[in-house]
Amino acid sequence: MSISAANENLLGAYLKDRRTKLDPAVFGLSGTRRRTPGLRREEVAQRANISATWYTWLEQGRGGAPSADVLNRIARALMLTEVEREHLFLLGLGRPPEVRYQATEGVTPRLQRVLDALEVSPAFVKTATWDVVAWNRAAAAVLTDYGALPPEQRNILRMIFCDPRVRAAQFDWESVARFVVGAFRVGAARAGATEKVGALVEELCRLSPEFEALWRANDVHGYGGEGVKRLRHPILGPIAFEYSAFAVDGRPDLGMVVYNPATPADAERVRSLIESRSKK
Repeated sequence: MSISAANENLLGAYLKDRRTKLDPAVFGLSGTRRRTPGLRREEVAQRANISATWYTWLEQGRGGAPSADVLNRIARALMLTEVEREHLFLLGLGRPPEVRYQATEGVTPRLQRVLDALEVSPAFVKTATWDVVAWNRAAAAVLTDYGALPPEQRNILRMIFCDPRVRAAQFDWESVARFVVGAFRVGAARAGATEKVGALVEELCRLSPEFEALWRANDVHGYGGEGVKRLRHPILGPIAFEYSAFAVDGRPDLGMVVYNPATPADAERVRSLIESRSKK
């Protein structure tokens, strides 16, 4: 693969900038007798297991297009963050790197505050394996009281296919189930979590013939940015929401889904439900 002269120069400047900002002491190297700050080129090359000559050419903007493997080794040698590594790939190969799946057990306090600010809009954050890891009071009241479930049971697919209460709440369960399986397949692959979901898929195939049939069909669906969700709530009765799905910046394995009540009347019904739950 070729690389434009402009990108060669940008790649070289970026590598030099990252190298000169490293502290030699972090690597057990002496900081004395260094004419310039940071690591020497040969030290980075040695850490990346590439030739010092080629690394020098890369910094000088005449090394050509390095392979993904080389870029990954350079990224480790320079101790780049995931964002910096992605930028390195965009300069060197014109594309982002393959996604490294990161399992998570929760969200940042800031993101939780975003969820909590949505008073009458049920909202939650799910992983690439469709485990719910954060939610607000409205979600607990309208969708599922996730806090009452053990963490391993807070999986959307498991609830859709194995929880009769969740199944009964869907207006068109078959369409929902088909969409969820197809979107789950796409999301897991996009986040690099295909291997991670193997155990969950095997379990659901064993527990639900309907899931197994849909999974074997190999259909895929994109998780659209918006749509309408209709539920049969055991207390509120039929209720409609306009949903929006958002990616969590810097975390390809996380997605946030927000359900806004479709009408002011629906919003008031949700508010009354939340208030009644808080009095218990």
